[in-house]
This record gives sequence, C-alpha cells and structure tokens, in this order.
Amino acid sequence: MEKFDTKLDRYAYSAIVDRPTYEWPNGTRLAVYFALNIEAFEFGLNPGKDFTSSPSAPYHRGYAYRDYGNRVGVWRIKKLFDDMNMPLAILANSSVYDVYPRVLDAFRERGDEFVGHGRTNSERQIEMSETQEREMIAAVASRMSAAEGTPPKGWLGPFISQSPKTPELLKEQGFTYMLDWFFDDQPVWFKTDNGPILAVPYPSMELNDLPAYINRGSSDSDFTRMMIDAFDEQLEESATFPSVYCVSLHTFMTGHPHRIRQLRGVLEHIQAHRESIWLTTPGQIATHVAALPKGTVPGDER
Repeated sequence: MEKFDTKLDRYAYSAIVDRPTYEWPNGTRLAVYFALNIEAFEFGLNPGKDFTSSPSAPYHRGYAYRDYGNRVGVWRIKKLFDDMNMPLAILANSSVYDVYPRVLDAFRERGDEFVGHGRTNSERQIEMSETQEREMIAAVASRMSAAEGTPPKGWLGPFISQSPKTPELLKEQGFTYMLDWFFDDQPVWFKTDNGPILAVPYPSMELNDLPAYINRGSSDSDFTRMMIDAFDEQLEESATFPSVYCVSLHTFMTGHPHRIRQLRGVLEHIQAHRESIWLTTPGQIATHVAALPKGTVPGDER
C-alpha cells in the first residue's frame, strides 16, 4: 500500500493557553470584525445552483438569486452597519468593479477595507495551473490598486480555495495576510517559500451565513443564536487571552429582509459591549500583530 506524507509544516502546533498575552490597540482583548462577501458570477457557469435543485444550464435561477444580493440585499446590509456605525471588511471579486461599481463606491465612501477575493466566483484557484493562478492574483491586485489607490493587503480565495502554491504567490504579489486558513482564534504566522504570511482568523465553516444556512440547514434564529453565543463566550475568554471574533456575510444570503431583522439584534447585542471590544477589520488586526515583539505570535521566524 502506498504511503502518504501527511505532515504539514506550514505552521507548528501551539496551545492557545500557553502563549504570551497581548492586547489590541484600544486595550481590549477581543477583536471583532464583520466580513461582507461581494461577488460576481458569470451567467451559465459554476456555481449556478439555486440551493433548491440542480437545474440544467444556463442556471438562470441561481444567477438571479445571487444578482439579488448586489441589487437589493447589499443595501440593507450597508444601511444596518451605517446605523450601527460599524466598519466592514469588503471581500470583493475584482470583476465587481466592472459589473457592480455602484456597490463598491458606497463602501469606499464609508472607508471600509477592501480585501482581494479573486477575479470572479465562477472559478477556483485549485483548478488553475501555477501560471494561471499567478496571473489571476496579479490581475486582481492591479485592478484593486488602480481603483483604491493602494494595493490590497488581504486575500480570501473564491470558495476559500487554495492551490499548493497559493501562499507563495500571495507573498510574491505583496499580500501580507490571508483568510483562507482558519485553524486558530488568533493570527498565526504561516510559512511560505517567500517568507511568512499572516493567517488571520476567518469563519470559513462556522459563523459564515452560507454554509450555516445551506450546508447545515441552520434556521435564521439558529444562526443568530450562534453569533451571540460565540461573541459572549469569546468575550469572557478574552479575560485570559486575546482573540478574534468574526462573522462572514453574503449579500444574497443575509441581505433578505427576514435575516436583516435577525442581524440587527446581533449587532445591538455587540454594541452593548462596545467599550470592551475592538471593532475593526482584518487588515488592522494584521498590522497590529505584525508589529508585536518577536516571539509573541506563534510561527514568528522573521
């Protein structure tokens, strides 16, 4: 029988209870950020499912369902975060600049952080050659730099998909952190052949509306309870060690009226503890952590 090397040497084991303690810039130990996925899809291409069935191409119901998010849902989400005076991390496909520029203009005016999220959500990095992936990442960084005036520092691949060389390619293109690897509640330095890159926590499979509602079949109230319970628990734990709380939202999932009403209750709950947390973005988290003394953060070999 063929033997496989299952050892991963990108990051070493580290128990969170054994690490040095540090604080966030405002003296608290719980960093809180909300990530909003703003995505574009090519008509007739993956993913076209409308979550109720697997229709034949050109998948008009699946495309229309997602298009609703950028026409209607995103504006409900923006208004809610405006009302609460809370920042957002905008995880945007670069093609959104071409097909939904009005959406990105609105969040640029808010001063939110823009995070690279691939070219389109109709493709996956794992299916690309190294040359194709390098060209895609470079094109995304160039498009965002031209529009925003500064290059993006963070990355989340469409479908949270990575190839074996993605971390190296991100470093090569000047990215300083990535959200694709969620294995900790604190940022951790991640090894690449081009030097370390920060892995910042992102709820790829837990406090993420899409897998919660679609893959696990959680109800709206289930997800609301999850968001509140996780926040309360991490806030209590922050008395012992620093942590990152994050929720991932999609315009076409949370942008429906019944879910906005649920999210409003979550944000009001978090607002009540505003003095005990750091409301921020993943880029600000990465910047703060990168400046901590060597040895504070696991994997620091700089």
